[in-house]
Amino acid sequence: MSLLLELAGNKAKARAAAKELSVAQLENLIAGLTNALEKAKEEEAARAAQEAEKSARAEEIANLIAKSGLTMEEVAKLTSTKVGATKGKTVEPKYRLTVNGEVYEWTGRGRTPKVFQEYFDAGNSRESVEIK
Repeated sequence: MSLLLELAGNKAKARAAAKELSVAQLENLIAGLTNALEKAKEEEAARAAQEAEKSARAEEIANLIAKSGLTMEEVAKLTSTKVGATKGKTVEPKYRLTVNGEVYEWTGRGRTPKVFQEYFDAGNSRESVEIK
């Protein structure tokens, strides 16, 4: 591929390389490059059409937003997902247990703390330590 790039950038080198080929080989090379050029033009035109379509859709959406009386920022805020909305927020404890004057609290989430597990293993119920 680097040879083609080198020949495409320098006409003198391309002519020198062409002298080593027969007329049939040159015609075959030209036909192959012509086909490659046509395909590249088609792909570029398809990309341009796709970009124009996206631009038209974006403009249509912007017009609808403007007609609705909302701003782009408001729409972005309203449509953004609430990922991590509860992450990092503390949860109120659901259970409270007092052992030897020390108060233990537990949200009821995750692994049961040892002090609560021992309390439950002793035959007590969760309802008895539930915060009401």
